Amino acid sequence: MKNFLLVSSVSRNSVCRLISATFLLFVAVNAFNSASAQPKPPITGRWDLTLNMNGKPAPSWLEVKLSGVSTLVGYFVGDAGSERPISQVDYEGGKVTFSIPKQWESGNNDMLFEATLANEELSGTITSCSGEKYPFTGVRAPLLKRSGDPTWGTPITLFNGRNLDGWVATGPDNKWVAANGILKSPGSGANLMTTAKFNDFKLHIEFRLQPGSNSGVYLRGRYEVQVIDCKGEEPSSTLLGGVYGFLTPNENVAKAPGEWQTYDITLIGRRVTIEANGKKIINDQIIPGITGGAIDSKEGEPGPILLQGDHGSIEFRNIVLTPAK
Repeated sequence: MKNFLLVSSVSRNSVCRLISATFLLFVAVNAFNSASAQPKPPITGRWDLTLNMNGKPAPSWLEVKLSGVSTLVGYFVGDAGSERPISQVDYEGGKVTFSIPKQWESGNNDMLFEATLANEELSGTITSCSGEKYPFTGVRAPLLKRSGDPTWGTPITLFNGRNLDGWVATGPDNKWVAANGILKSPGSGANLMTTAKFNDFKLHIEFRLQPGSNSGVYLRGRYEVQVIDCKGEEPSSTLLGGVYGFLTPNENVAKAPGEWQTYDITLIGRRVTIEANGKKIINDQIIPGITGGAIDSKEGEPGPILLQGDHGSIEFRNIVLTPAK
């Protein structure tokens, strides 16, 4: 009898625990379904921003996400630097605010973002880490989805090997020269971009770095594929082959300084595939938004190929682009 009572007690306890667990699961599922049924705050999504910095337009980018039931978090890209996380975004009554620590900016304060959302447009002010206030406007970033695979056109040689025809410097300190099939910036100076603009394309480009040099290839002038001296380091979105701050290569295939290296890049909408030195290191990934140093935030428009020349000596050659029809 004693053993029977013990077994009965154990059975009752097991049943109680099962009922309790089932009830808790029921509550959790209902809470999840209730939260899922609620519409997301209208601020969620990706936003292309344009700042007025002392009379000159400057691009920026924002993404706001729902974390759990009600907490809003996000990511921000300024006119320079990489994507950085926002631990909390406050949104109420059409007003959105957040602050983030400085990255490369001067000053000792957090950057402050204040805006109003109305009619699917953002308008507001960014207060920099050093206290300057810059008004801005923002629109939803386009999805850039494509229907089906592209049909490729005729390859275009972007650099003729002799001069800078078809290219223009983006700043006053232009150091770019062309000779013997090589396009070179021997020291830090202006960036260089094509006068032609492109939508979807395949790009082949070869480059050679000096020790410590840092450059980049901007797709449509908005998405930087990093070029940097980094042989032997762990893969990173800010090292060779990374889409700066966003996408990390699955392998670092960088060669030593002084050796010629290659990129073969396919960009279709936001989808990018990158082969570096003969190895596929990023395979059909989505680029969320513009990277720091972009020419603008107009992601829905065609853009140039831009070569970064402001971080040390860099050489390019054999630049061939195949556009989508």
